[in-house]
Amino acid sequence: MNISNALTVSRIFMVPVIALLIIHDSLIQSVIAASIFGVAMITDFLDGYFARKFHIESDLGKLLDPLADKILIATVMIMLIPLGRVPAWMVAVIVAREIAVTGLRSIAAEKNIIIAADWLGKYKTAFQCAALIPLLVHYTIFGLQFQLAGEFFMWIALFFTTWSGVDYFISYIKVAA
Repeated sequence: MNISNALTVSRIFMVPVIALLIIHDSLIQSVIAASIFGVAMITDFLDGYFARKFHIESDLGKLLDPLADKILIATVMIMLIPLGRVPAWMVAVIVAREIAVTGLRSIAAEKNIIIAADWLGKYKTAFQCAALIPLLVHYTIFGLQFQLAGEFFMWIALFFTTWSGVDYFISYIKVAA
C-alpha cells in the first residue's frame, strides 16, 4: 500500500458517507456531501500525480483508480435520481457507457491492445464533477441556483460521455482491424 493507492481507497470509503448524507435532504447535509465529493475528486487527481511523480504506479492502483471513480460517480448519480435532481435516463446513459467501455477495455486487454485515455475522457470526468457538485448542493444560496448550474453541466457531461464512449469504440475498431 502506497500513498497513491491509499488515496484511491479513501475515495472508495467516501462513497457510503456521501450516500448517507444524500438520503436525508437538507441544506447542511447537501453542502457537506458536495464538499466530501469535491475532496474525493481532489484525491483522484493527487493519486495519479503521486504515482507518476514517485514512480509508484502499481497493478492494484491501475485496477482500483478507475473502479473508485466509477463507483463514486455512479453512486452519487443514482442517489440523486429519487431526489429529482437528475433524470434517470441521463444516469442510465452515463452508467451504460461506463460499463460498455470497461467491458471493451477487458476485451482489448485480452488481445494486448492498449487504447490510451485521451482528452475526451478527461473532459467527461471534469464535466461530470462540475455537474455533480452543484447537483449535490441543489439549493439556491445567496442567489446562486446550484440545481440549475448542475443541470447545465450535466448536459455537457452527457455530451462528452457519449462522444468519448463512441470514440473509444471507434479507436478499438481501428486498432483491432
